[in-house]
Amino acid sequence: MEIRITLADTLKHKPQDESKLGFGSIFTDHMFLMDYVEGEGWKDARVVPFADFSMSPAAMVLHYGQAIFEGMKCYRRADGGLQLFRPESNFARMTRSAQRMGMPALDEAAALEGLKALMNVEKDWVPHQDGTSLYIRPTMIALDPQLGVHAAHHYLFFIILSPVGAYYAEGLKPVGIYVEDSYVRAVRGGVGFTKCAGNYAASILAGEVAAKKGYAQVLWLDGVEQKYVEEVGSMNIMFAYGDRIVTPKLNGSILPGITRDSIITVARQLGYEVCEERLAIADIFADAKAGRLTEAFGTGTAAVISPVGHLCWKDETITLNGGEIGPVAQKLYDTLTGIQWGKLPDSHHWIMPL
Repeated sequence: MEIRITLADTLKHKPQDESKLGFGSIFTDHMFLMDYVEGEGWKDARVVPFADFSMSPAAMVLHYGQAIFEGMKCYRRADGGLQLFRPESNFARMTRSAQRMGMPALDEAAALEGLKALMNVEKDWVPHQDGTSLYIRPTMIALDPQLGVHAAHHYLFFIILSPVGAYYAEGLKPVGIYVEDSYVRAVRGGVGFTKCAGNYAASILAGEVAAKKGYAQVLWLDGVEQKYVEEVGSMNIMFAYGDRIVTPKLNGSILPGITRDSIITVARQLGYEVCEERLAIADIFADAKAGRLTEAFGTGTAAVISPVGHLCWKDETITLNGGEIGPVAQKLYDTLTGIQWGKLPDSHHWIMPL
């Protein structure tokens, strides 16, 4: 697919202090767009200046929620070169999300070429400081200006870029997690395994409740019995029992995280035993109090590894590893980020140099 490139007349000033990038609040000069028209397929791939969209107040995405997205990063190596981490996996998951949401399958090859073209234009936006990266947000939305609950006929796929620092200002400092046992995020047979906007909208209220109680994230339980552990915030969750790592088994309501899959692969390579099981929250608390559970941590693109210092459930709080990051989480973080930033060899062929 031919990609048309239109450059901005005026460029923004790039951040001078990369220690203050934050997360997701600064955007680059350009974005990639591609249209879908039923009967014609994906067309008009283009890199254009970053700008607001114009759409009808009746656009179907605003009423019926056909919106999906992905999250990935571009890393700058010590030699100045750039590389992506498993972008094909992200675009493949986006197609799975689209199919569940009644949206057209993404042209994954065109999306990847579009991302490369955008990165070629915006390569100077990839930050240099250790621990920073360029966050990549591909998104697909329904555009038809029509009321009526059915699949749209016109969609927009776009990619925007944002230079970012650590997802949490505290970095790898363990965070407090509140176990939500009133609201639920997803059920099997629903859309919990997709990255659709509605999944995240459904989590906001519980997140606000947790924040008011002094916790950074919510740990979701299953949507039927509210008994079994599923996800933490927008991340997958893992528990360490010494050298044994246990994570909830994918069941249709849990997002199949690419970082989750990468961490499982790396952990096994490092000699850890990794088990995917159904985990009851009561057992987690019992194991922690008995000293069997040694660590817990979230995994996701934005934070990579987010250690858990405290878990609160039904007004009972447990502390893991003295509230400090544990050796398992640290080792996995150092290894995966070492691959992502080109400091360690990539034996899994996950890296795509640009």
